[in-house]
Amino acid sequence: MTDVQTVRARLRANVRRRRRSSIQLDRLFKRFTRALAFSIVCAAAFGCIALLIGIQAIAAFDSAVIGAVQGLEAAPLTAVMNAFTQIGAGPAVAVITVAVGAFLYKALGHRKELLLLAVSVGGSALLNALLKLAFRRDRPTLHRIGEATGYSFPSGHSMTAFCLYGTLAYLLWNHIPGTAGRTVLVASSALFILAIGISRIYLGVHYPSDVIGGYLASGCWLLGLIWAYSGFGRRSAVTSLGDR
Repeated sequence: MTDVQTVRARLRANVRRRRRSSIQLDRLFKRFTRALAFSIVCAAAFGCIALLIGIQAIAAFDSAVIGAVQGLEAAPLTAVMNAFTQIGAGPAVAVITVAVGAFLYKALGHRKELLLLAVSVGGSALLNALLKLAFRRDRPTLHRIGEATGYSFPSGHSMTAFCLYGTLAYLLWNHIPGTAGRTVLVASSALFILAIGISRIYLGVHYPSDVIGGYLASGCWLLGLIWAYSGFGRRSAVTSLGDR
């Protein structure tokens, strides 16, 4: 191969590499903008729930859902609901977060992703405390199967579960090949998130609107973090592309 042919081959390879990088950037940008849009939607929906609670316009909905869920009360189901509540409690969440972080670091080589996980879970707990102090909603007293203290809105268990399992699904998505595996990942995460939220209604320590508000608040928080995280990745990718 002559020098001219070598140069041409290198140029073609460079063009193909830049084209692949450009496609990857486009995909990253779409995820970046979608995360921001959904974060805003979650914030707006949370505001609507808070408004409905404030004007006492959601009491009938809460009572109807509580009646339907607690109408299923049975000793075996109570044991299951207590188990899910414990999984969503602070000590268990801390253990799971550390274990997941260790797995991401050792098995998958994640580094900066650990910061996303820590900020997501830890930040949701702090945000929940601030929101509860802001709204000061008393817990339901209709039929207590479990015990809980503090204010009710939004549900801390629901917020933490959403951020923990939502972040885990987000970080593992690209490491699981095929639609079937990713479907199982999302379904498993959704199952834990929903089961923990429902357990709080079943045990009588939260209104359904507390749980929904918790999901929306944590959805806003997590998607906002993903937006910032994706933006950092996009800037890094642009810089890397420019250096080639």
